[in-house]
Amino acid sequence: MGGGWGSPGPKRVKSRIRGLRAEREWSQAELANRLGVSRQTVNAIETGRYDPSLPLAFAIAAVFESTVDAVFEPEPARAP
Repeated sequence: MGGGWGSPGPKRVKSRIRGLRAEREWSQAELANRLGVSRQTVNAIETGRYDPSLPLAFAIAAVFESTVDAVFEPEPARAP
């Protein structure tokens, strides 16, 4: 079973940020400005090289007037 305390959870998250940003015709720089982060941070989240902190994930969801669950999807843990 997955997801409970002490059980291994997802190692990475997949985001819908690129699509949500494109729907609004925002550049990475514009989204970064709205979030108070660098454009490189937005790029790293979009490409899966960086998982945002919980406060940043909530801020991203708020900017898109959505929920964290709607913006981010856990990727299954990889087998060892």
